[in-house]
Amino acid sequence: MTSPDGSDTFYGGIPVFRGFASLMDPKLYSPLPEDWSIGIADVVESTKAIAQARYKAVNMAGASVIAAVTNALEGREYPFVFGGDGASFAVSPDDLERAREALAATATWVEESLNLVLRVALVPVSAVRAQGRDVRVARFGPSPNLSYAMFSGGGLNWAEAAMKRGEFAVPKAPSGTQPDLTGLSCRFEEIPAARGLILSVLVVPAQGADAPAFRTVIEDVIALVERSPDAGRPVPPGGPELRWPPSGNEYEARAIRGGSLLRRRAFVLANTLFAYVVMRFGITVGGFVPKTYVQQVVANSDFRKYDDGLRMVLDCTPELESALTQRLAAAASAGVARYGLYRQDAAMMTCFTPSALRSDHVHFIDGARGGYASAATALKAMAA
Repeated sequence: MTSPDGSDTFYGGIPVFRGFASLMDPKLYSPLPEDWSIGIADVVESTKAIAQARYKAVNMAGASVIAAVTNALEGREYPFVFGGDGASFAVSPDDLERAREALAATATWVEESLNLVLRVALVPVSAVRAQGRDVRVARFGPSPNLSYAMFSGGGLNWAEAAMKRGEFAVPKAPSGTQPDLTGLSCRFEEIPAARGLILSVLVVPAQGADAPAFRTVIEDVIALVERSPDAGRPVPPGGPELRWPPSGNEYEARAIRGGSLLRRRAFVLANTLFAYVVMRFGITVGGFVPKTYVQQVVANSDFRKYDDGLRMVLDCTPELESALTQRLAAAASAGVARYGLYRQDAAMMTCFTPSALRSDHVHFIDGARGGYASAATALKAMAA
């Protein structure tokens, strides 16, 4: 049951903060209601898939979780975060079964359409708190159009570890079940580095780390990045390159419900050709203005976030990479933080645009040669 304090409207009531540099302020975070649940999903053996250059498929699997749950909840706001090779979110008890069905269907679709294994779980917040962890959530607004969630408290990390132990698992749906992935696409081309390199950054607290000391590390890292051009945003002001046919058209075809795959491929080719012409020549169609849409794409890109650890995909100079490495190495030596960095030559974008006429479409950014998953591998190697 929804708690009497109105947990069904809990997330929408959290004020949106705008300055990313303030993300470690504990006053921005509100504890999730006790009767909520955390959804966790990740691609099994994503490192192996990345070694096979299946970066786009891995990202599509992670983003499909958010698309499926959002559509199942009929567009209602809920907290979520994209993790590259997976996703995390939280739902109220009223939305729990819809989320469960969406997760089950997405796991089946990822296996049958992307040839990947997606592990999924739903963990009660009460189970997290029974282990002495918490789940607190804030709302960050990267632009006036959009906000997305930040998580703290250590609960997401504990829930992910529990899922990997086989606890709280959501069984896959029957073969052939397909979630509603309306709005999920990856039409833009890779985004080459403009300042030297694309750096995927992952920073988490060390075991038993002093919380104020860790906060200082994160604030120092953000301060270094904020001094760089456009705060290291990997998406250029004019948006990513758009070609036809797009390199991601096969994934988009597989995400569409109904009809043969051949028919869906033909539909996507025709639809993306129309969109390419509209965007290429700046043609206003109805209420859709290409220039405005591209501005929103740039502003709504989620290239930095916090979910029990700092995640960033930066277009940066070698000098900034060196400064970040020095600061993080010092934090690791002091037993305050663990980190993983991964260099690549480009970033990539996976888009969730339920309606191109709305301004709140969100664009998930990852490194184009391994990204967050490879940064996580580097982090694990540090702990070994």
